[in-house]
Amino acid sequence: MSNVTCDLGVSLDGFVAGPNQSLENPIGEGGEQRLHRWMFEQPEANAKELEAITAAGAFIMGRNMFTPGRGDWDLDWTGWWGDEPPYRAPVFVLTHHPREPVEMRGGTTFHFVTDGIESALARAREAAGDAGVAIAGGAATVNQYLAAGLIDELRLHIAPTVLGAGERLFAGLAGLDLRPAGASSNELVTHLTYRRP
Repeated sequence: MSNVTCDLGVSLDGFVAGPNQSLENPIGEGGEQRLHRWMFEQPEANAKELEAITAAGAFIMGRNMFTPGRGDWDLDWTGWWGDEPPYRAPVFVLTHHPREPVEMRGGTTFHFVTDGIESALARAREAAGDAGVAIAGGAATVNQYLAAGLIDELRLHIAPTVLGAGERLFAGLAGLDLRPAGASSNELVTHLTYRRP
């Protein structure tokens, strides 16, 4: 069975997105500038981690990660990433609102799953074949998969910043047990890897 991973940029106080997410600030106020500097300012120093983020054969994300909209779909919206998203694989978007698949350049196709996290994972595993499946985010989606014990490897990329508010990782997950499996750091990020016991 394919390995299920998750990579998340996170603040020292546990937020994966800042407050007031919007079209102008998809990762919340201060989120992208403070959580993901390491990706853009030091890609060579973090090449191994960056490669691992997009190495899966299929991805799963929550609707909030795909769009700022709620309710019925704006069918002109095809994601934050332009005409050629970085995934280059099937992406399964959790939602309560059905939508036909959206095929993009470069091999990314967004599929919209309305029947829960287990169904999305089964479809992603089938699409990935022998490759891994990555839970891409956001916090609520990752927390659901962690609570269900469905993430094999959690890779946190901790930025040395405090956001103070936003979308919190591990919310409602008291007692979750994870085993440390690796660490590295530089001045912009600390990479921590955890696995299920």
